[in-house]
Amino acid sequence: MTSLHGRAVQLTRYPDGAITPECFEVVDVEVPSPRAGQVVVRNSWTSVDPGLLLRMSARAPAGYFAAFPLGRPLDGILTIGEVLESRHEGFDVGDTVWHASGWRELSVVDADVEQLGGLGTLTKLDVSESEPQWYLGPLGGMGLTAYAGLHVVAALRGGDTVWVSAGAGAVGSLAAQIARNVGNTVLVSTGSPHKVAWLREELGFDLAMDYRARPLRDSLAELAPSGLDVYFDSVGGDHLEAALDAMRRGGRIALCGSISEYQTDPRGPGNLFLAVSKELTLRGFRGSGNLGLLPEVRRRLGGWLRAGSLVWRETVFDGLANAPLALGEMAAGRTIGKTLVRL
Repeated sequence: MTSLHGRAVQLTRYPDGAITPECFEVVDVEVPSPRAGQVVVRNSWTSVDPGLLLRMSARAPAGYFAAFPLGRPLDGILTIGEVLESRHEGFDVGDTVWHASGWRELSVVDADVEQLGGLGTLTKLDVSESEPQWYLGPLGGMGLTAYAGLHVVAALRGGDTVWVSAGAGAVGSLAAQIARNVGNTVLVSTGSPHKVAWLREELGFDLAMDYRARPLRDSLAELAPSGLDVYFDSVGGDHLEAALDAMRRGGRIALCGSISEYQTDPRGPGNLFLAVSKELTLRGFRGSGNLGLLPEVRRRLGGWLRAGSLVWRETVFDGLANAPLALGEMAAGRTIGKTLVRL
């Protein structure tokens, strides 16, 4: 197979403020024939995640994935596709796979090279009972992150009172439902009346709140008057500060992300000493650090999906050229559930 061409998205300048399509361009690139150990994948779904925002400045946070270089197709974005040509004996033409060379139509992937801490390494997927894009959500990194944060970091015990922030997002909506499905009282917060209505009417969370409608401390005091045992934090900033006030002694906080600070100067909580006085556990984690849980995640969450006890929402943008728009809409809080681009 020679002289293949496909479109790819690259960053032309680092955003200063809001993410806009003007920071990107879609270019036509030549796709080389695969060498030994490589496969060519025709991509069908590519992911749009909050973590991408951290890589869209000249300096990404220390210990995280590197910043996206300017003028080159973006890498390190989880993607689903079909093998078009293979020079690796473990993969056949027609296999559905995931890999981390996303935001492009065609990818040449080194089959044995670890990507995204192992989570994005080329992997064959079973789509006999699942939609392919579910592997970018509940059966992949989103599900793994939600599950690990609750079961490994927060150590749910059943009967806990749990607050999940960013509850209408991909990870948050899963974390809230997982916590409820294993016997806990769950509060969820989000940033608009529309999303609160979705959480209440579609997901069945009576204790859903709009953090913009009133001070978080007031909402938490009303909805959890006896305090919180667990906080699943994807927001940081004022959300983490409010959680520290509301935590019971011995409570656990799973630090998943800090999206409130991804595009602004960080503002840490001013009451961090409460972690000492209340003997709290605060632990940061990453889904890729818990890859051993992935079979369990797929078994449990896949079963809940098929049984209807787990609701999964996708906001889909069609066409590779709309990937920057999708990222901007997600960053502005105008998407629900998992944001995806269908190629």
